[in-house]
Amino acid sequence: MARLVFASLTSLDLYVNDVHGDFQWAEPDAEVHAFVNDLERPIGTYLYGRRLYEIMEVWETMDTSGEPPEMRDYAQLWREADKVVYSTTLPDVTTPRTRLERAFDPDVVRALVEAADRDVSIGGPTLAASAFAAGLIDDVHLFLNPVMVGGGTRALPDGVSGDLELVDERRFANGVVHLHHRIRR
Repeated sequence: MARLVFASLTSLDLYVNDVHGDFQWAEPDAEVHAFVNDLERPIGTYLYGRRLYEIMEVWETMDTSGEPPEMRDYAQLWREADKVVYSTTLPDVTTPRTRLERAFDPDVVRALVEAADRDVSIGGPTLAASAFAAGLIDDVHLFLNPVMVGGGTRALPDGVSGDLELVDERRFANGVVHLHHRIRR
């Protein structure tokens, strides 16, 4: 059975960007990027909010021929996956294998995950907050960067609680720490 997975590169104080929207401090080095690629390999469908989709769509057309192997690998993974974008303001989607949904319906997402033969990833903290609130998230992967930004967009939603089981952890040479938790049901 497929799982709904939330993964996020965050600051140590659990923000995905700072108060100015900057997230350059979260750019993964080659070691972290390769690890993220391995986590993404089982993903068959990405669920995105508009903002994250607009950031990620560059992977569709980016010329990666001169890029490091981990970037070429990620571009291929992204291009081969299906995407669902949730937005009330985006006029249309510009990438193949992508459909636009105007509303996040927890029952529809639950059915999508249950019918999937590969895991489903939900990206972006605003969209993920709806999935957390509906009890849909199965796994949480946080990549804690050794920086505190003091504010911005929180990776995890306020007002949602639950028990988690630590499944794995890893420390990278650049100081990033990966934590993998599974939601206990």
